[in-house]
Amino acid sequence: MSYQRTQYFNSRRSSSWSRNQNTVAFVSQVKLGPVAHTIMVALLITVLGLIYLTQATRATGYDYAAQKVDSQIAELNTQKSDLDIENARLTALETIKSSAVASTMTTPEHTSYVSQ
Repeated sequence: MSYQRTQYFNSRRSSSWSRNQNTVAFVSQVKLGPVAHTIMVALLITVLGLIYLTQATRATGYDYAAQKVDSQIAELNTQKSDLDIENARLTALETIKSSAVASTMTTPEHTSYVSQ
């Protein structure tokens, strides 16, 4: 009696698979329909929009702070120019009072005013 083989054994080396390659594919049991996909995309867009808005409001907050500092700088510059003018006026009076011409001046004895 002769023996015939009905099944042939294929080794991994002779197949189309090579080393470090998966031979099993994962198939998820959870299937999402078109409505679920649409809801997921809408939620993703909403979350990204909220992230964008928080970043935009943070930049606006910095803008308000910078504007407040700019207004303080402008106010301080105005005060500085006023103080420079006052300093120049007071310094000029002190210089005039201590000058040689002012020391030779006398106060008038009698003053009169002309009326119109």
